Amino acid sequence: MTNLATTHTIDPHLYIDEDEPVLLSSPGEVNQPEVESAVAHLLQHIGEDPGREGLLNTPNRVARMYGELTAGYQVDAQKLINDAIFHVDYDEMVVVKDIDFYSLCEHHMLPFCGKAHVAYIPNGKVVGLSKIPRIVEMFARRLQIQEQMTSQIANFIDETLTPQGVAVVVEGAHMCAMMRGVKKSNTRMTTSKMLGEFRRNDKTRAEFMAHLASRSID
Repeated sequence: MTNLATTHTIDPHLYIDEDEPVLLSSPGEVNQPEVESAVAHLLQHIGEDPGREGLLNTPNRVARMYGELTAGYQVDAQKLINDAIFHVDYDEMVVVKDIDFYSLCEHHMLPFCGKAHVAYIPNGKVVGLSKIPRIVEMFARRLQIQEQMTSQIANFIDETLTPQGVAVVVEGAHMCAMMRGVKKSNTRMTTSKMLGEFRRNDKTRAEFMAHLASRSID
């Protein structure tokens, strides 16, 4: 794939030429010049002047922002774990809760954010504590819907650790429902994915939900 310089300067009055071939990037690999051109084009077509002082560097800023917000596509899952799986004699529930996340709705490309809560029951193996938030981040930093993100987090942990069970609950506030459309600013969405013992055993699932209801350490 052709690599393009990330310090490309565009004419703020540039229009996209539909007859000109566009070099496509892999998901998460931001093609900086093309994104800058597209943002300038968008600004013009909503009635703005990309040449005015406050917008001169906006295309560049937006292109760099999308590189950051979609960085999860470029994460190597194996390097993320980085040999942080340990064999231990422990078979009780492990809960990591109140993990902040920020993502982009794939339908309107508006943010949604909130907290993720993750639990698993080891089957001879545990993963380093910091890796759970990093797994959440890997799936959040891409174009997403909350339901899919919840399943991806649970399935990845299940495939990586082969535990007795995995549970993921995600609570999110969606800008696409708060600032447009239905415009309900207090709307929140909760999704869950239960695998293994969490799906089969009501008591195990209830224990997990009780952990979520308990107060966190301040």
